Amino acid sequence: MKRHCLTALLLVLISCGGEIERLVPPSTTTDAPTTTDAATGAGVAPDLGIGPLPTELDDWRSYADRHVDVFGVHVVALPGVSERALGHGAAVLAQYLDNDADGMPDDEAVIRAMTAQRATLVMAYDEHELESSGIFESGLEEDYGLQDLHDVETSPVARFDAAIEEVHHLVFSYGWAAVHPDRLWFDGTTDLTAAMDVARGGHFERIPADYPSEAWYHYDDRTCSYDCMAVEYAYWAHTTLLGAQGSPNRCADIAEEWVPCTPGRLAKMDPLVTALLRDPELGLPTVLPDGDYRPGS
Repeated sequence: MKRHCLTALLLVLISCGGEIERLVPPSTTTDAPTTTDAATGAGVAPDLGIGPLPTELDDWRSYADRHVDVFGVHVVALPGVSERALGHGAAVLAQYLDNDADGMPDDEAVIRAMTAQRATLVMAYDEHELESSGIFESGLEEDYGLQDLHDVETSPVARFDAAIEEVHHLVFSYGWAAVHPDRLWFDGTTDLTAAMDVARGGHFERIPADYPSEAWYHYDDRTCSYDCMAVEYAYWAHTTLLGAQGSPNRCADIAEEWVPCTPGRLAKMDPLVTALLRDPELGLPTVLPDGDYRPGS
């Protein structure tokens, strides 16, 4: 998705297709506590209840008025966000983190990484509410790992659900990539960037004037750096494997940017990323979130 972008990093500067993010290098500690039961140490299923901002988010009170806790990862909502959209965004986050819906995070290390970086999904009604909120001028991105999602693009009627993309960026950037830096990190030489260079027809630090004819990943937002390209590539490939991109209309809509829109096409065209994302050692989700999180059902 291409829209206004503010990205702030601790040590890596990346502009990523409209997301507001603060990313840390793979060496970041993951010792922060997660949502656990004090007696057993087992993860506690989030109830996804919408409530006021907790004390630890006092610095958000000038901008957001509601909050959902998802295994210790924050979802905050600006005043224009509907309860429906807020609940849906939080549920998609819960499904990415607890993909087998057993009520516990699939990977506690991912939760620790995200909470250590104070990963936060920031929901606004639309781009105008986000830009006029003062968040971009607040400095909050220096203390939180931020990713935005708009109400108007969340589970819309007859259109693609942007929560699938934006929440994936949040979990990938602050969770999965941080826990598996040699394989999934988006800067330098990793399994992910090696596969992306093949998918783009070469190693391009900046958008080329024209992609090679053999390329099947053609992202062309010139505000998007190489790091950003890798985050977007991971989204396209992973959600394709989960079945999000495969309807005939969707394939046509995204063909200018992404060609292998079905799992079968991706496996044939891009065996490198297919094998990477399906590697059970990474423990990535295998079921596409739909916003209907029912742990234990």
